[in-house]
Amino acid sequence: MKRILLLGGVTEALAIARTLGPEHIYSLSGVGRVPTDLTCQVRVGGYGGHEGLAQFVRDERISLILDATHPYAAQISRNAVQAAQLCGVPCWALRRPAWQPQVGDDWREVSDWAGLIETLKPFKRPLFTLGREPLQHLDEIPAEQFWTLRALDVYPGNDRCEVIGARGPFLIEHERALFERRAIDVLISKNSGSTATEPKLEVARERRVPVLVLKRPVLPAVDREFTTVAASLQAIHTL
Repeated sequence: MKRILLLGGVTEALAIARTLGPEHIYSLSGVGRVPTDLTCQVRVGGYGGHEGLAQFVRDERISLILDATHPYAAQISRNAVQAAQLCGVPCWALRRPAWQPQVGDDWREVSDWAGLIETLKPFKRPLFTLGREPLQHLDEIPAEQFWTLRALDVYPGNDRCEVIGARGPFLIEHERALFERRAIDVLISKNSGSTATEPKLEVARERRVPVLVLKRPVLPAVDREFTTVAASLQAIHTL
């Protein structure tokens, strides 16, 4: 019997997990909500790098690793590939296609935090949708800027920053209201490719607001790569 270790991190991973039986394992880092209604086993927490993951694969007699983590979780994806190689099992991956700029978009790609802050200098009212990373830089906010941060949960801000806790999917009318209410003049986003968070890009296009896009990391090659849940499930069913 093939036993799958599904590394989760995106909505599509949960869709796959809902199809798996009790012999399989759905693994989560612990950030965000943990589902309690699955038939498969659920594991929460890290592994201690690729060697720890490899030991878990051996101990649990895993025969396939399916990496369905976030496109920016590059270290986890590297660990998955290295662990699979150490154990001699295949590693597959579900990877969302990146968003592509459309007519009317003003996208400016940045490679790292330093490049982002430099590109951000002309703006006054940025909206950050990068998760928790900007929280580490609240004491660096220039006097002429006020930041709005949106993350999965509410965190303390300061007098130069307000943090909004919200989870997608986001409706376009709510995104329009947010941009209007906060007078957003620039959007900062990862290129996650998620349909649940895409409306913010539509609003930026409508309002001619520039978008600073954090460049996607390079992910390692895998044995098989899929771009949809349907393709992933079809491959699983042929095992």
